[in-house]
Order: sequence, then structure tokens, then C-alpha cells
Amino acid sequence: MKNYLTALISMLLLFACGGQKTADTMEEATNEVPTFSGKPDEVVLMTLDPGHFHAALIQKDMYEEISPKAYVFAPKGEDVQLHLDKIEQYNNREDNPTNWEEVVYTGDDYLDKMLQEKPGNVMMVAGNNGRKTEYIQQAVANNIHVYADKPMVIIPEEYNLLTETLESARKQGILVYDIMTERYEITTILQKELSNFEGVFGKLEKGTPDNPAISKESVHHFFKYVSGNPLKRPTWFFDVTQQGEGIVDVSTHLVDLIMWECFPEQAILKEEVAIVSGKRWATELTPAQFGRVTGAAEYPEALQKDVVKDSILNVYSNGEIIFTVKGVHGKASVIWNFEAPEGAKDTHYSMMRGTKANLVIRQDAPQNYKPTLYVEPLEGVDKTTTEKALKEALAKINEKYAGVEMKPSEAGWEIIIPEEYKNGHEAHFAQVTEKYLEYLKAGKIPDWEHQNMLTKYFITTEAYKLSHQQAN
Repeated sequence: MKNYLTALISMLLLFACGGQKTADTMEEATNEVPTFSGKPDEVVLMTLDPGHFHAALIQKDMYEEISPKAYVFAPKGEDVQLHLDKIEQYNNREDNPTNWEEVVYTGDDYLDKMLQEKPGNVMMVAGNNGRKTEYIQQAVANNIHVYADKPMVIIPEEYNLLTETLESARKQGILVYDIMTERYEITTILQKELSNFEGVFGKLEKGTPDNPAISKESVHHFFKYVSGNPLKRPTWFFDVTQQGEGIVDVSTHLVDLIMWECFPEQAILKEEVAIVSGKRWATELTPAQFGRVTGAAEYPEALQKDVVKDSILNVYSNGEIIFTVKGVHGKASVIWNFEAPEGAKDTHYSMMRGTKANLVIRQDAPQNYKPTLYVEPLEGVDKTTTEKALKEALAKINEKYAGVEMKPSEAGWEIIIPEEYKNGHEAHFAQVTEKYLEYLKAGKIPDWEHQNMLTKYFITTEAYKLSHQQAN
């Protein structure tokens, strides 16, 4: 009877708080390494210091293995409230609403509180990147699995700490995984698939610094819409000492894709890569633009160091890395503009150069700003032979992705992809989460995933150093 009354009182308190609980009901901490079998509600999330909308996108969907009771530890302020507002939006939407129960602790000691209480077994972190590496290290030291938004490290000085942390996690059986959503974009998937058909693509070129074998360019925008609403960014997002420069932030995705597409499921050692060049440049924002996306009337003190020409804010959000993996040249370039053209969103360009054809993803006005994949035979290659090989390749691909077709384009063929596979950036967070849940159940991150996280962040941090040297 006593347990029944306790449960009843807890439910009444929950409803009275509008779906959010205080930290008073949190369970006692455990020092054991959590293991999983795939049972319902086994995984319990602890979201630490959410300052980026990606933290909420993890909870845009429900998962059988993840408990609906999720814990939040954060400093007081607007960041945590914006996070909770998005969760509430998902809970109250008409179409397939979620039913998350957020148990919230706010205070300056939020990190210590999470480590002391440990009411969950997986730390989810997406926000201010200035302490990201420290957060991951502290979680691993306390036997907490880590599910982290990129980047895991933003300055070269902390790369060794990340390396030591990931190696310790490996030995302890703690799973640390970063959220590589772009692997789930369908044109990228099919670009990778088609590169494996030698009759269509030939073999991957080695390339040169001026003409890489694989190029990826990502264009992003400070002002945009997320889940149908204008995105409000925190002022610290524009401080590269907290968010990270573009060369170590969004470039993480591009470097990851280059390794993932060119050397699938291969563990790439640091000794097998070389950084050819690294560049950085600023996006200039006016006070009006800054105010529109942050709601702030003026630049905070932390950003005064980046103000030029009396009022223009220089944000070093742009970067370019040229590097080699096993002798293959790759180029990763990230560009940030303030706002996208009418009808456009963040865009992605990619080219894989083969000895018989190039595989190109374009997402500009001619494509209605939707990513579109093309197969473009090289000059001198017999198109009739390539067309036959492409039809045979698509027949194989249709065994996994039914309905993928082709049609002639100006330089070759456009790959026609059914709408059901075009699920958008926000949906990719659920797909990555499902993959992480598979790894949790298996009790291990694959060796190639583990090694390539180490190598990926080696590339970005070394390119950061080179970009600063070349700028001087």
C-alpha cells in the first residue's frame, strides 16, 4: 500500500508540473558500467547543458529502448528553456506526439550534480562546445555512455585529452559515439553505393590538391527554420572559442563522409593521413543580423574581440581542408551565410571522381535546392556501355532501395529517387540514434568507427593549426 501511495503522489506531482519533474526524485548513482539487452526503457538519457537544437532533435521521436523519463542537467538560463520548449512542442504536436517526461536540474553545479546522481546511463550532449571534451572525459571517468553531437573537440590543445578519453572508454566498455547524420542522406548513400560498381564508376582517382578525388562543400545559414519555427541561436554560438571555428565544426561531417565513402568500414590510422592545407575566413554580420537571429540588442562582452569596423562581427565559421587518406586527395569546405535564398535551405555539393565517371551531388536553383545525384561519364568513355552498366547497378541497388531509377541529363544521367527515402535532416537524428542503440545492445562500437573518430578529429584539429599558421 505504501509503494502504491508513493507512486500515486509522484504521478500527481508530475501532472502538476506540466510534465517536468525536479531533480528531487532522481535515483541513487551507480558505479557499474551499464549494459543493455534491448529491453524497453533500458536506456535512460541525461542531457547535459543543452545549448544546440540538435539536443532536442534526438527526442523528436520515441524509441522502445529509451525510457520516456529523461533527465536534464544545465545552468540556469535561456538555453535550457529553449530546449525544454522544443520537447514540449514535440509532446503536444497533433501528428504522432511524443510523451517525454523531463526531470530538470538547473544550477551552476549541473555537471557535478549529474555525476553524483547519475539517474541515467547515457549522457547526451549538444551545445556549447567550449567544454565538450571535458564533459565527455568526465562522463567516461564515471562509467557513463556518451552520445555526443559533433564536434567532440574544437582546439588542438584538447585533442590528446579526447584521444585518452576514447581509449579509456574502449578499455572500460563505455560507448562514446558522435552523431554523424549526413551518412543517412539518400543521395550520399547512393553516391557511395554507385562508387562500388566498377563498370559505372571505374576506380577512385588519387587526385591532386588542385583537383581532389573527392570534394565536399557544405553551405549553412545562421538564420533558418527548425521544426517549422525560426531558429533562435544563443549569443555564444557566434564565439568561436565556444562554438568552434568552421574548420573544426561542420567540417567534421565532411571529413567523416570522405573517409566513410572512400574507405567503407576501414580503420584509418593517423599515420595514413596527411594535411595538405587548411584555410579559415570570416562571415561578416551586422548588428541588425545578429539581433534578428539571437534577439540580443547588442554584442556581449565575449564577442567584442571579434568586432571590426566599429560594428561588424567577424565570425570565423568558414574553413577548407585539403588532405590525403592513403594517398587519395580529399577536400572539405564549409561556408556560412546569414540567410538562405528564397526556397533554399542548407546545401551540399559533392563530387567523387572515378576513372570512368564522376558521381556528383548538386543542390542549387536548377535542382530546386534539393540534393540531386548525377552520373557523368568522362570524355572518351563509351556512354552506351556506361548506360548498360548503370542499369545493372541500379537493379542491384533496387534490392535495398526499391524504385531508384535513372533519366538522361545534360552530362549523363540523373538518379531518380523515390520521395520516401528523402526524409530530411531532422529525421536523420532518429536514424543515427537507432544505430547507437544497436551498438549499445552489442556492447561495442565497431573498431573502424572507434579508430576513425580518433583520425577524423586529428584531421580537423591539425587543419585548424595549419589554417592559423597560413593566416599569419
